[in-house]
Amino acid sequence: MKNNEADLVRDADERALTYLTGIENRRVFPSNAAIDALMAFDESLPETGHPSAETLAMLDQIGSPATVATNGPRYFGFVVGAALPVAAAAERLMLAWDNGAALYVTSPVCATVEDVAAKWMLDILDLPRESAVGFGTSATACSLACLTAARRALLLQAGWNPDEDGLFGAPEIRVVVSEKTHITILKALRVLGFGSSRLLVAPVDAEGRIDPNRMPDLDDRTIVCLQAGEVNTGEFDPFTDIIPKARAAGAWVHIDGAFGLWARASEKMRHHTNGVEDADSWTVDGHKWLNTPYDCAMAICKDPAALAGAMNSDAVYATGTATAQKNLTLEFSRRARGVPVWAALRSLGRQGVAEMVERHCSQATHLASRLKKEGFDVVNSVVLNQVMVKGDNDAETRAIQAWAHESGEVWFGMSSWDGKAVFRLSISSWRTTDDDISLLVNVLITARHSFRLRQLT
Repeated sequence: MKNNEADLVRDADERALTYLTGIENRRVFPSNAAIDALMAFDESLPETGHPSAETLAMLDQIGSPATVATNGPRYFGFVVGAALPVAAAAERLMLAWDNGAALYVTSPVCATVEDVAAKWMLDILDLPRESAVGFGTSATACSLACLTAARRALLLQAGWNPDEDGLFGAPEIRVVVSEKTHITILKALRVLGFGSSRLLVAPVDAEGRIDPNRMPDLDDRTIVCLQAGEVNTGEFDPFTDIIPKARAAGAWVHIDGAFGLWARASEKMRHHTNGVEDADSWTVDGHKWLNTPYDCAMAICKDPAALAGAMNSDAVYATGTATAQKNLTLEFSRRARGVPVWAALRSLGRQGVAEMVERHCSQATHLASRLKKEGFDVVNSVVLNQVMVKGDNDAETRAIQAWAHESGEVWFGMSSWDGKAVFRLSISSWRTTDDDISLLVNVLITARHSFRLRQLT
């Protein structure tokens, strides 16, 4: 069994390396033939098991051709970065450890490394150093943790203990969200019982930023959800206008900064986030702009006791400190998602993270300029790494995307802005070069030309 384990892991590593070394030559979205071949997985549960090597081979031979090359240089969808080699390698070693990372006692190394990663996150994002940092699966889960802490803190302040008395009969907590708030914030609020019709919606300007002059009234029973990086435009809410008023009213301010909060790592870009440090909680993804493997995000709370009080999961057989990760996140049984964060930050350093952010922003600006010269309608102002584009009409916009995807050269997602179809180009992979940006432009030009030729025939 031991030799078989070594052979199997070695085989998996070799297959993974083969996949990675060919990533730049793969179709970004799989071919129809590769997708059709996936039917081979649709087999009955075997009565007797198959050899492990055979199972792994099947996963690679049938599965790998049907992957989306999100780990490559020409994937421009969903603000997803490719996994940095050191982050992926650290995760590979972490999986070999197979340590639960709930408490120090379950894994001293994981607890220590995540403590360091938490300090480094506060440093590179320049957030209050006393804050608690919980490493979770996604901005959705981390927002849920932060918003739970926010509601609990406001209720305790109002003299109501939700831990003991629940929510029936509790003072009403109001929630202000942007007209363009991300769906994951709405999902977290829905899970917490805040119905959509009860939310207070703040109007936005043409770029998707909250208009501070049209904000709902705030008080000490209000949670205000702001954005650092609107998902389409990449824009930032006016923090310096809104947050001081919220704090004066006693409201709790939460920042959804899944990718935009990384602008703080760059001296050139951090002006977009001025004032964000005065909020009460923040969420940010690692698997977006830090380029860690998927399933990695952070819940950050200025008041450690507020987050630890809301997320505490101590049991008689498993007690931990207020900084134990199981007491800062939704998960009790968890893997150490802070390990790849630590590996990425240690290997890139402050300058490396800043350089990556600045390079992607520069590439986005260049991409927008090229597309404008070619007659495309670039809808947003391109302040970060997001470029939102449309053709002459919705049909042309959708046809350009469909042709580009069919080519296998690039992938990007569709969206809607002011009732019109747009496609969204997100630049966040460490692998993306200027040549990849040029290739993207050429694909878009060819796709539009193909559509217009078809319209003439």
